[in-house]
Amino acid sequence: MRIKPFIWMLVVATILFALACADKAPSPVVPTQPPAAQSSAAQPPSEPVALPSNGFKAELSLIEPPAKLRSGQKETVRVKIKNASEVMWWARGAPVNPRPDNKFYRAAGNRWLKADGSLQTNMDGRYGLVKDLKPGEETEVPLVITAPKDPGEYTLEIDLVQEQVAWFSEKGSPTVKAKITVVK
Repeated sequence: MRIKPFIWMLVVATILFALACADKAPSPVVPTQPPAAQSSAAQPPSEPVALPSNGFKAELSLIEPPAKLRSGQKETVRVKIKNASEVMWWARGAPVNPRPDNKFYRAAGNRWLKADGSLQTNMDGRYGLVKDLKPGEETEVPLVITAPKDPGEYTLEIDLVQEQVAWFSEKGSPTVKAKITVVK
């Protein structure tokens, strides 16, 4: 007979507990990481994809570019690349890219402009990123360039490209330029 009062107390305690919990609104979920860390911690894509428009933000610089080159001379320039976006840059568009055509790869590339700013050579050198870059991370790549055949004053312009998607400058990201004199 002592079991009945115990069961009644248990039932009343459960009801009181349920009523006490029902009055409380659930607490909001607050992220514990800053936005940049959240985006870099996102799940990687399962297949290669194009960057979103806000991912085409880079800071580029040339490390000790040459002032003078001989006509047709090949030279390796060092390009410093910083991911200035809030989006993870997968060097190949995803952790693995099985495509044979390099689509979605990120690469540094250059073109030559004449003294008046018109295009001399649209595609010269290319060098793919060798590692993925989280927002704010930097890397350096060696880019082999070939000086124009005609002597004169030229501008070497370096940009990033997501292959078969877009040049970063087409999406508003700045390029880096250097004045170079080409001699015979």
